Amino acid sequence: MLGTPLAKDGSILLRILLVVVVLLVGSSGLVESGIGVNWGTLSLHKMSPTTVVNLFKDNKIEKVKLFEADPDSMKALMGSGIEVMVGIPNDMLPLLSTSTSAADLWVSQNVSRYMVKGGANIKYVAVGNEPFLASYSGQYQSYVVPALMNLQQSMAKANLAGIIKLVVPCNADAYESSLPSQGAFRPELTQIMTQLVSFLSSNGSPFVVNIYPFLSLYGNSDFPQDYAFFEGTTHSVTDGPNVYYNAFDGNFDTLVSALSKIGYGQMPIIVGEVGWPTDGAISANLSAARAFNQGLINHVLGNKGTPLRPNVPPADIYLFSLLDEGAKSILPGNFERHWGIFSFDGQAKYSLNLGNGLLRNAKDVEYLPSRWCVADPSKDLSTVADHFKLACIYADCTTLNYGGSCNEIGAKGNVSYAFNSYYQLLKQNEKSCDFDGLGMVTFLDPSIGECRFLVGTTNVKSSGFSLHGRLVIVLLLIFWVSWIHIV
Repeated sequence: MLGTPLAKDGSILLRILLVVVVLLVGSSGLVESGIGVNWGTLSLHKMSPTTVVNLFKDNKIEKVKLFEADPDSMKALMGSGIEVMVGIPNDMLPLLSTSTSAADLWVSQNVSRYMVKGGANIKYVAVGNEPFLASYSGQYQSYVVPALMNLQQSMAKANLAGIIKLVVPCNADAYESSLPSQGAFRPELTQIMTQLVSFLSSNGSPFVVNIYPFLSLYGNSDFPQDYAFFEGTTHSVTDGPNVYYNAFDGNFDTLVSALSKIGYGQMPIIVGEVGWPTDGAISANLSAARAFNQGLINHVLGNKGTPLRPNVPPADIYLFSLLDEGAKSILPGNFERHWGIFSFDGQAKYSLNLGNGLLRNAKDVEYLPSRWCVADPSKDLSTVADHFKLACIYADCTTLNYGGSCNEIGAKGNVSYAFNSYYQLLKQNEKSCDFDGLGMVTFLDPSIGECRFLVGTTNVKSSGFSLHGRLVIVLLLIFWVSWIHIV
């Protein structure tokens, strides 16, 4: 009789201990954040996809996000074991939202064909890229959920619905508030966000958000610079019992509050894009990029979480980005081409530890001969303006702009930089350094300080380069070039 209560108590205690163990194991799984990268392919000097995948392996990068199902990239990733989030461009959403056969075809051509034995490890399909961006004025808004529904059905038909999760990367402008605890989705998005998040939750998918403290700093002269980083700030934000010491945590918790207001406060969150550019703006430089990215990685891998989610960091974060992309639009700013933690040729820009050692450079990168095209110092450059514009229409000259690493190399230096960028883009073709006799080839590296005069690569042909194409980019660059003083 006396032993019975003790036995019961022991049984209860054992059950409690088992529950605690399960909770501890489960929670430890929740906080194991992964560090991935975004792999964009809008490069003027595109590296071989195989070389890029080897770069992932050498740096133990186990997660990659693609903006579309580029066949060459997908084939290179097959058999690598690297976890892939493959994207669907926004301009495909109207068709996918109205046609189940189009959704079936997309899944067949871009997912099923790679999900074979020894194939690609696709974990997510990103349906659109920031489709609710305020600047789109609702252009894609009505297509997102119907496209998700059709694609989910297509995944089920292909027996992939339980393996691959559909997500929708959202820009942080989808929500707003003056304090994190007051976060809410934009009023015009409340209904569709509720539908979207309900779909994600019912299918076990996370919410994917892109967070850019750099853009907050770039777009607001009153934004406190130290609040953008992780080393402490004199401009902390007090929100009731919570204090925020960096913009990332404040932004993240604003989303947590917005999700809570529509009934999904525990929704897992992945940060699909986050990073800091190294050129093209005053606050974009190597030291700032290293400080931000290393601070972010340490913060996330330290499992610190945020005030609203203590000890629960994002499920994963994807650094933006792997490589510089010289063919990206500069409409948002000249920094758009300089987000890479590696330069276009896979060389680490600065020391960065992703959690498993410092970055390692790409191997087996094949370069053109060590020669450069510069302005002939013996020639009168009074007629060089049109040649300069031509070179910068096709090549990337954004580092010459205010705040860029080559902004202070002088008028002749600007011309030489433009000439060389064009010359390397055309694979050092002899005629591409003529410029009506104003250019000359040199075997002495004309780089000045941090201003690097590149030498092109030979791995693959220049990506998407056509002397008669890219009209929109041409017009934008002509407008941009007019702001640069070359003489």
